[in-house]
Amino acid sequence: MRLRIAPVDVVVIGGGAAGFFGAITCAEANPRCKVTLLERNANVLGKVRISGGGRCNVTHACYDPAELIKHYPRGSLALRGPFTRFQPRDTVAWFERRGVRLKTERDGRIFPVSDDSATIVDCLIHAARDAGVHIRTKVETTHIAHDGAHFTVHLRDGDSFTCHRLLLATGSSAAGWRWAHALGHTVVPPVPSLFTFEIADARLEGLAGVSVENATARLRLDGVETRTSAVPALQQTGAILITHWGLSGPAILKLSAWGARALHDCNYHAELEVNWLPGQREDALMAQLTDHKRSRGGQLVAAHSPFGPLPQRLWLRLCQAAEIHDEQRWAKLPKTNLLRLAQELQHGRFHIDGKGQFKEEFVTCGGVDLDEVNFRTMESRLVPGLYFAGEILDIDGVTGGFNFQSAWTSGWLAGTAMATTAKPPADPSGRQTHPSPAQ
Repeated sequence: MRLRIAPVDVVVIGGGAAGFFGAITCAEANPRCKVTLLERNANVLGKVRISGGGRCNVTHACYDPAELIKHYPRGSLALRGPFTRFQPRDTVAWFERRGVRLKTERDGRIFPVSDDSATIVDCLIHAARDAGVHIRTKVETTHIAHDGAHFTVHLRDGDSFTCHRLLLATGSSAAGWRWAHALGHTVVPPVPSLFTFEIADARLEGLAGVSVENATARLRLDGVETRTSAVPALQQTGAILITHWGLSGPAILKLSAWGARALHDCNYHAELEVNWLPGQREDALMAQLTDHKRSRGGQLVAAHSPFGPLPQRLWLRLCQAAEIHDEQRWAKLPKTNLLRLAQELQHGRFHIDGKGQFKEEFVTCGGVDLDEVNFRTMESRLVPGLYFAGEILDIDGVTGGFNFQSAWTSGWLAGTAMATTAKPPADPSGRQTHPSPAQ
């Protein structure tokens, strides 16, 4: 079978947020540049469609690059410069210029006013087509060749594309990492990030759905052997949700992100310490419990939580864990039980038995080594003409729109750079040729 080789200026592999943003940016910045985007699946922007429970958490209302990078367990230093060039404020402006109205929720997350991810998907697809990006779906790249001057992208159906500029934006994909490695790059071994904790504990049984709006979760890795040379700050404060299988919620998900590699190294078995009342000093908590014992002596301890933010059902379980029976009154409460109750409230220990899933996010810790990428342009430092964007890199953020923001930023930088450096390859006769972009 004779292979059909189509010469183009730029090929983008990956039809997700980073790939689309890179392709659109390149084509808009240089209308003479012929850009082809290749996606293995039948539909593009699959992760955008399902993110945020189908609403699409576009970005986060954090407009100071120095603060913004604090939300990235991996890649924070590398992203400082890029965020001074394209940050959440620029993302909001980009979508609003194209008719997409966005809103900021109380926790800083930014969504389309429509609360429908289709709004974002349609905007990106229309922008790509208006810019002349040639989108091909249901095409599987088998391998990529590089002869020092141009790249040849080989597809399973026999077609090939040659280009001088290639953007790999394949997300958390084994194939993308394999191609990057074959082209000479180091790939930091990928492990899961953003996941829930599986915990089998009597204190949590039957409490699925109960949440505490402000609690502190801390990973205790004392004595746990890990390959991680520098363990990050393994403590997070925020909402914690009790589930059928253990614990979830923003505080847990952020903790899983910061502790992703350390938890992987200990096979997801570790101790978790939970402070259900992080706003209380230990001495103040004991004073309040002692005062309650003195002033509410005739009341049943388990009948009512003296701490407003703490759900009553959880209070009852913590009382039981402190061996306070249902008929125990405050006046007769032994000091040993009072101390145990304080311990449960602020230093409760739970054993993590494994990791669960966070259905709205698919985030990986690991990817192309950041030292091998120029973060002014997103071009490889090893292979001229090769660019990276999005989660193929060893970059990941916590939940809240931060992973999308790094995708928009890295895609924009790569697209801008490719637009200024792309040049059309010659066909075998030496002429400069382009295929007509399919709309």
